[in-house]
Amino acid sequence: MPSLKDLRGRINSVKSTQKITKAMKMVAASKLRRAQDAAESARPYAEKMEKVLSGLGAAVAGQAGAPTLLAGTGKSDVELVIVATSERGLCGGFNVNIVKAARAHIDRLIAEGKTVKIHCVGRKGEIILRRYYPELIAGSTDLSAVKWVGFSDAQAIAADVLADFERGDFDVATLFYSRFQSALTQIPTRQQLIPAPITAAANDDDLGDDLGGAVYDYEPSEEDILEDLLPRNVAVQIYRGLLENAASEQGARMTAMDNATRNAGDRIKDLTLVYNRTRQAYITKELIEIISGAEAL
Repeated sequence: MPSLKDLRGRINSVKSTQKITKAMKMVAASKLRRAQDAAESARPYAEKMEKVLSGLGAAVAGQAGAPTLLAGTGKSDVELVIVATSERGLCGGFNVNIVKAARAHIDRLIAEGKTVKIHCVGRKGEIILRRYYPELIAGSTDLSAVKWVGFSDAQAIAADVLADFERGDFDVATLFYSRFQSALTQIPTRQQLIPAPITAAANDDDLGDDLGGAVYDYEPSEEDILEDLLPRNVAVQIYRGLLENAASEQGARMTAMDNATRNAGDRIKDLTLVYNRTRQAYITKELIEIISGAEAL
């Protein structure tokens, strides 16, 4: 049976941990609103960009001289998998869920005999992936010094990816991140970046309906516009993923720290009950010894 001193030490230790988890929950909650607003504000722009590119891409797809970022290299032998996670832990299963989705995709590609290269954005995901695929890590991006993710951070990542694509290092690029739905729910998401996906429903009529029924003539030509928009789209979609990740991370951390605070409170109650029972047992034992000594006299 632990002594009263040991039990007091455990209770004080759990109380200190509870103070830390409660403070982290409050900090995450304060950061969540700003991160959520940024993620939700970026969604319409990124979605409109995808629809415009799909409409333009459908018009030039299959034509000679179509941009390689749209048409691809004509093969899919080498795929670059960009896995975006957080730089810090204590956020529940946020990082593990993203890596789990990425690993399932990577294992499927390897089983099909394809070559896989991994670019890690975020230290936590890199640590996990290096345990499973140390030879597949082609690059990493450290954002630990970045307080709030900006478009320039996404542009830097996109520039590296585009440079590798121009050198012919890969044929397909896929991004993994966590889409923010609520503080309780974050959805691991896979998005193809290169070649730019063209949805089956993307045509002039659908694009016109999306734009309020208006019909647009493009000047200069679709090919010239795509040459400018396609590289920008890679940066925009990466930026969207980073913003979604930032909101998902804070939501997951707030939930995890709330659960930890509750668990600490339950642990304190259990230890306090054990402490009181042990203290009562010591008092009863001492009383029995006193009474027995008095009767012996």
